[in-house]
Amino acid sequence: MVERFFAVEQSLSAEPALALLSGPPCCGKTSLLFQFAINCASETSSGEVIFICNKRRLESKPPFLSQGIDPTSDVFQRIQMKYVEDEDGIKKYFAAFHLHESFPVAVIIDDFADFFSERTCQNRYGNARGRDLAMVRTLALCKDAINHTKGACKLLLADTHQGDSPRLLFIYKRWIQSIFTIQGDGSGSFIVSGSANPSNRLVRRAAKYSVALQYLVFEEMIDK
Repeated sequence: MVERFFAVEQSLSAEPALALLSGPPCCGKTSLLFQFAINCASETSSGEVIFICNKRRLESKPPFLSQGIDPTSDVFQRIQMKYVEDEDGIKKYFAAFHLHESFPVAVIIDDFADFFSERTCQNRYGNARGRDLAMVRTLALCKDAINHTKGACKLLLADTHQGDSPRLLFIYKRWIQSIFTIQGDGSGSFIVSGSANPSNRLVRRAAKYSVALQYLVFEEMIDK
């Protein structure tokens, strides 16, 4: 599935209904998410993609398009930006998800964990682990909403990590079927890797890319 983050030929393999993309700061993560949105929106003539994010954060660090993507393409009209400030905005959206007459083909949430304020969650739940509780409840709500679509909609979350793995991996693993991680290769490029087939952990693929001259640049696919 790693090719879904790039403007390359797409495979026909089955995709997980819920996935996580996690990478270090300044690795082009939002650009990968946006290319994923473009690929999903391009598959149908009418299907929409919902891109949930913080407006101020997005405007301060806008995503870069892949080389060859026409910024005037009609496909961008099918990517709907939804700006939220905190976890309540996410919960309100998914609480009413079942009321939609038609479902989007994908929902993408950038910087998911950043919507959960440590202090606010601790005060709300009266618990030192209030943030973890809030994330678990929101993830459960998201999963129920996506399951309600019976495969019509996918959910992709993104988070930031500083080390070798997502900082909240112990929470995400319970709810997310497939986790993709980004690491620097030491030469200025990045490698995103994850399970090519969620049911077969022995089969893995990775993709090498870079962000240069305000473009998301795909370099090569790697079989692991």
